[in-house]
Amino acid sequence: MKTFYEIKDGVLAPSTEDFGNVVVYSGLDEAEKQQLKDSLNITRHDLDSAFDPDEVSRVEFTTDHIYIIWKRPDNVSFEHELKFKVSSVGLFLQQNKLIVILGDSNDPFINSEFKKITSLSSVVLKFFLYSIHHYLAHLKVIKQLTTELQTKLNVSAENRYLIQMFALGESLIYYINALETNSSVLNKLRSNTDKMGLSREEIEGMDDIIIEHQQCSRQTEIYSSVLSGLIDARGSIINNNMNVLLRNLTIINVVFLPLNLIASIGGMSEFSMMTRFMSWKVSYSLFMVAMVVLGWLIWVLLIKKFHVGSR
Repeated sequence: MKTFYEIKDGVLAPSTEDFGNVVVYSGLDEAEKQQLKDSLNITRHDLDSAFDPDEVSRVEFTTDHIYIIWKRPDNVSFEHELKFKVSSVGLFLQQNKLIVILGDSNDPFINSEFKKITSLSSVVLKFFLYSIHHYLAHLKVIKQLTTELQTKLNVSAENRYLIQMFALGESLIYYINALETNSSVLNKLRSNTDKMGLSREEIEGMDDIIIEHQQCSRQTEIYSSVLSGLIDARGSIINNNMNVLLRNLTIINVVFLPLNLIASIGGMSEFSMMTRFMSWKVSYSLFMVAMVVLGWLIWVLLIKKFHVGSR
């Protein structure tokens, strides 16, 4: 699928193939990928990098174009799992055309952030800024979800809430890795502004983008550290709650064990039949003494066994 845009009155407006100088490719099949590879004169690896969510962000300068792999957050859906993911985007900046290759069908250029655009390079910078704001929006959602999960864990000992917190922690690790690789792209582009043909205003805008990106990266690291500490603390609390529960069950067993023992001794009809020729006082007294001696012997054997095994 191809979508065409053109710069009109400082914004990106939908256009046609004849006039569109910003082309967005999404949801390509193998034939369309091969056609795109031939038209851009790039290797298959470079093209596949734009569809690989595990690809590392990078930038390459050639005589014909600037090739950028950028990591952006995916749109979130909580139908199956509570996890935030990232995807790769390929940007081919040529002299008179910008080609954007998306791994999914979520077109970012329909958002209202793409304003005050003066050149194709400024479109790339606006896309970087849009991605950073997308990360920040997801961080707010993660913070809200973490608060909700903490509330649920306070009244429940179920593992599924703790597992959801683990999924959020894993998502933040992916975000940290993506932001770190994006940072290297921004720094390299900042060192080669002449190759992008940036104006003074665009260079100042790039400096602002780098600052916002650093703040976003730092905030993600803080959230990840806090969430990791919360997971450890909640795990300890759940273990402590289970220990308290087991202790209460043990106390209940200790309370009812003597009662069960007395009821069992009193209900032994076979023993009463075998000792009917002697007084019940004598027979039950001997039985109790035998039980105490047997219990003491078992206790001594266990103590010796554990004492020897601990050496």
